[in-house]
Amino acid sequence: MRVMGASSEAEMVACFLLGELSSARFGEAIRSGLVAGGWGECLLTHPNFCDAEANAARRALLAATRGYGENRDLFEGFPADVAWNRAVLTAVEMASVRYVDYSYWVELSGGSRLPAEAARRIRAGIRVFGVSNEPFVTAAHVIATGGQFPPLILVGEKHDKLVCLEGHLRLTAYALAGYPAEIECLIGIAPDMGRWAR
Repeated sequence: MRVMGASSEAEMVACFLLGELSSARFGEAIRSGLVAGGWGECLLTHPNFCDAEANAARRALLAATRGYGENRDLFEGFPADVAWNRAVLTAVEMASVRYVDYSYWVELSGGSRLPAEAARRIRAGIRVFGVSNEPFVTAAHVIATGGQFPPLILVGEKHDKLVCLEGHLRLTAYALAGYPAEIECLIGIAPDMGRWAR
């Protein structure tokens, strides 16, 4: 792992929201929240982390849509004090990153929570809960042809035991594409992250 520099909660929040802005499942709620707050998508696509009002707006939007800072939904049990860094992970390091402990990702990976196993099952034509695998295949093609995506957000108690917080579809696509040599991520480390990243 090559640490590129310190990050922040504000950058993580912006990155999280940007990653889900194009999501079929979560994007509409984010766009609705932006409209309700009188903000444009540039709040996410061109964040200014020196703007306290904009940082607060993004944090409130992530709280409203995903429970951040409110100990609910995705962020139930998530620690408040997390050290954030930008880092680049190698293919070998990425292969050990696990999915969040959520029924769809557990089932897709055959119980392993490992994206490489999910990729193997997707190639075998296995579908979970009737959900199409096409978005994974499409994203893998984008990666294989040089396309770029927002950084993944990974968390853990230590750097060598990470769980995906945001970017599960992209993580799966990277596995399907055979993991490029290096993948940029935001890494959040906290001593008590184990209660969330189990």
